[in-house]
Amino acid sequence: MAELGLGAPIGAPVGASYMPAIHRSPWRQAIGDPVHFAREFLGVDPHPAQELWLRKSHRPENLLHTGNRWGKSLVQAIKFAHRCLFQVRNPRYDRAGRYVAVNVSITLDQARIIFNETVRLLRQHPHAERFIADLIRTPFPYLCLTNGSVMWARSSQRRGEYLLGHDFDFVTFDEAAFEPNPEEVVEEVLAMRVVDRAGQIDYTSTPSGKNWFYRKALTLASRPSFGYVQRGDTRDNPYIPSDFLDRTMQRLSPNRRAQNIEGRFVDCGNEVLTEEQIRYALARATGLQSPRPGHRYIHGWDLARKRTWTVGVTLDVSVHPHQVVAFERFQQRSWPAVYETIRNRHRRYGGRTIIDATGLGDVVLAELQDIGATGFNFGERGGRAKNELIAALEQSFANGQVACPNVEITTPSGEYWSLAGELREFTWEDNTHCDAVFALALAIWLGRDQSERILMPPFRIGRW
Repeated sequence: MAELGLGAPIGAPVGASYMPAIHRSPWRQAIGDPVHFAREFLGVDPHPAQELWLRKSHRPENLLHTGNRWGKSLVQAIKFAHRCLFQVRNPRYDRAGRYVAVNVSITLDQARIIFNETVRLLRQHPHAERFIADLIRTPFPYLCLTNGSVMWARSSQRRGEYLLGHDFDFVTFDEAAFEPNPEEVVEEVLAMRVVDRAGQIDYTSTPSGKNWFYRKALTLASRPSFGYVQRGDTRDNPYIPSDFLDRTMQRLSPNRRAQNIEGRFVDCGNEVLTEEQIRYALARATGLQSPRPGHRYIHGWDLARKRTWTVGVTLDVSVHPHQVVAFERFQQRSWPAVYETIRNRHRRYGGRTIIDATGLGDVVLAELQDIGATGFNFGERGGRAKNELIAALEQSFANGQVACPNVEITTPSGEYWSLAGELREFTWEDNTHCDAVFALALAIWLGRDQSERILMPPFRIGRW
């Protein structure tokens, strides 16, 4: 270990006598075995599928496509900690300078997830925590270890502009399947950032149809000496509650189950919103906000049906694009409690409220007549009303008229949900589980109606 210089103060020569008071043999074993490193020095026990990835993903390019909640962030955090501590690279490039690793994703917030997980792993174990020399979280996350290794978090926005001018020994491109400019970011930026050091690139993501990420997987699978490809099924993770998985699989279509649980590449094409439209709406969001004097608000509520959720979305229609400023998603409340939640939102923000009245009709509207709620029946006109609602949602996103933050929720049972994920899953046919999107669509519907009345007053001959 001494000849590696691990744990030596920054600038100390290789072979310095500084060594932590740890038995040396376990550290020597950890150098070549990231699974042993995770268990003994990070206090983490990877599940078998994660073990396979940790031990086999050591080729120039590696691709991991998994279902949701498989544990991509954790396993990549283990890799970052292991590679930065032991500076895993060909010794001929040791003269290239300090060891530099970077986690890249489509947004900086997404890139921070694995970065923060790496920091958490190092800090939770006393043997590993001592190697943290410097930590900066803003504006760009930066971690420096006592051996001089550096880890960054960067976004791939502006076609990889924030990565230009740097060289890396190890790169992870997280949620790579959702990159809108893959050719420029991957081939022209990332690939060139590791050339001078013969570095390694990992691509990790839940699949998103058979796009460039799928084609990349095929290419790497056909070149086993250069690339390694692994699929991960959510059910590989023994820490995910089985009842949660059962509920999730029951409400997903076969295609969605194959993609979001089994991590398979499936043919899509029936999505209402494009990835570009979703990313634009997320990028323009200003975040959830308290009421502002003089602003006009619209509240859309989709009410729970058996296994679904009640969701309320509030739009600020005083600004362009209309901003989602309040959000609530819940289950298992009595109807009086649901009515009171809707009233409280109305009292706080004012404005107008529209409610999914399908199957409930006059009962819901009668209960909420004190706030003047409007009802919308999805089944009217033989189901055409629902299609018109979806079409209005699509048009609003296509025209850049709505912005929404990526609300993320983890329930006590371990279920993870995100608004961005539901927007991506929303299709013309398989959409009964997309309560949040329908709540947003209702608010857009009523907000559009109000905007049209404001911008285009009724025609009167007397005006001319």
